[in-house]
Amino acid sequence: MTRLIGVGVGPGDPELVTVKGVNALRDAAAVVVPVMEDATGPGRAEATVLHYVDAAKVVRIVFALNERSDHARREAAWDAAGQQVAELLRQHGTVAFATIGDPNVYSTFTYLAATVTGLLPEVRVETVPGITAMQDLAARSGAVLTEGTEPLTLVPVTAGAAALKQALDGDGTVVAYKFGRQAAEVAAALQASDRTEGAVWGSALGLPEESIRPAADLAADDAPLPYLSTLIAPARRDGTRGGKL
Repeated sequence: MTRLIGVGVGPGDPELVTVKGVNALRDAAAVVVPVMEDATGPGRAEATVLHYVDAAKVVRIVFALNERSDHARREAAWDAAGQQVAELLRQHGTVAFATIGDPNVYSTFTYLAATVTGLLPEVRVETVPGITAMQDLAARSGAVLTEGTEPLTLVPVTAGAAALKQALDGDGTVVAYKFGRQAAEVAAALQASDRTEGAVWGSALGLPEESIRPAADLAADDAPLPYLSTLIAPARRDGTRGGKL
C-alpha cells in the first residue's frame, strides 16, 4: 500500500511531538520537509524532525511558502513538489511529510496531498495531529483559550485585518496567526475593540529565541515581528467562576 502521512510536529519544541508522530516519522521510508527557495539552513519542521530521525532519511523539497502574488509561479512550485513526492512514494511506498503545528490547520500538507492524489489516485492519505501554536502559547503564557460556552475564532491575518477586527468585536476568544508583518494593524484592531488588556502574543515558541509578551507592547514596538507570530485575545469575562457554563 502507498501511504502519504502528514505529521504535525508542533510549534518548534521537539518535546511537543506526540509519540504517534515520532513513530510515524521513524516508520516512514522517507521524511519530506518543506523549505523555501532561499533557505540557508533547516527550517522549523526539519529541525524538529532531526531530533528523532537520521538526516539521511530527510528529503528537503522546495515549496513556494512565501509566494502570494504570482499565482502561476506558485502553481508551478506546487506541481514540482508534488511530482517529487509522488516519485518518492513510487520508490518507497510510505512517505511522511513533517509540518509545523497540525497538518489540518493552515498547513502546506493540505495542498501537497491534493496534488499527489491527482498523480497517484491509489495513494492513501493519513494525518497525525500535532500541537498548535495557539495551544503552546496558551500553556506558556497562562492564557485560557475557552471557558464554558465561549466560542473560539482563529484568524490568519495574512487575509487582512478586517476579519480580525470583526472577530474581536465579538465576545469570544480570538487567535490571530501569521500577523508579524501587520503588527500595527493588529494593535489598532485590539485598541478599537477594547481587547488589548489580557491579550498576549508570542513567537519562536519553545526555541532559544522565544518571545512572549503582552499585546499592549505591540503599539510601542516598531521592530518587525517574526512572520509566524501568534496572538491570543481571551474572551470578555467578568471574573465569575463558571460564569459561562
